[in-house]
Amino acid sequence: MKTLFSAASLVAATLALTACDSKTATTGEAKMPSTAENMGKDAAAKTDEVAPTSGTAAVAADEANAKPGPDPSTIPAAKAGDAAAIYARPQVPILCYHQIRDWTARDSKGAKDYIIPIAAFKAQVKMLADSGYHSIQPDQLYAYLTTGAPLPPKPVMLTFDDTDLDQFTIARPTLAQYGYKGVYFVMTVSLGRPHYMTKDMVKQLSDEGNQIGSHTWDHHNVKKYQGQDWVTQIDKPTKTLEDITGKKIKYFAYPFGLWNTQAFPELKQRGFVAAFSLAEKRDQTDPLFTIRRIIASGYWTPRTLHNNMVQSF
Repeated sequence: MKTLFSAASLVAATLALTACDSKTATTGEAKMPSTAENMGKDAAAKTDEVAPTSGTAAVAADEANAKPGPDPSTIPAAKAGDAAAIYARPQVPILCYHQIRDWTARDSKGAKDYIIPIAAFKAQVKMLADSGYHSIQPDQLYAYLTTGAPLPPKPVMLTFDDTDLDQFTIARPTLAQYGYKGVYFVMTVSLGRPHYMTKDMVKQLSDEGNQIGSHTWDHHNVKKYQGQDWVTQIDKPTKTLEDITGKKIKYFAYPFGLWNTQAFPELKQRGFVAAFSLAEKRDQTDPLFTIRRIIASGYWTPRTLHNNMVQSF
């Protein structure tokens, strides 16, 4: 049995977070231009305006009055669509963020895809609100995908991976300005460590109406799990998060966005109802366990982000 608790493993997991997820929004079901192409096209897209402005105040009011989606356990199996019906429903834009901080001289060109400067993040969120987007939570998405339940106008899901402290200190108050809620996929090995969230912060996010999901113990690739790995990477972190939040943990995000079909029954028997990948195509036989997201690149302007959302979903 492979040992995952060594000091070297902990250090490697922590240092790997700069480039947490390896797939950017370039391999999805819809054609996606690369980051470099987007940077080049951005100047030429000055006339490509974002969606009509609805006003941040209107969005905030809608968000304040939004009703949560039904708990998946309350949706009878007979009312849930089959895989083909789920796969056929139009996808909802889902954004994935990692570190929210200003770039430093030590950051590589590739790392900057996963590190979004603070001002750029705030501008992206403002664009979403100005354009009339409404944040949704996984329960709403699940009800929509399985039963066709209605969603608010221009839905978007805002997800955050890896438990970085700036997701609490920067993302949380930024989203709150517009009444937005986020989905935080927590890697439990980092809880309480320097530059990462504490258990109390995760509890506060949950209490404030954000969704807490699992992102494994130390970001180990799901495709390599054997035997005890499922206990170390899934069972124990799930219990930790449920103890922190006092709520059932129902949603999972694959490290690096990497998955295999062998993982689906393992996740299901542990109580997960859906899992999130990245830009890779969904599995047609189990689309609920391969829900697509795109990484919001640190290079993107608000207009470029909007263009990628429209093209990818």
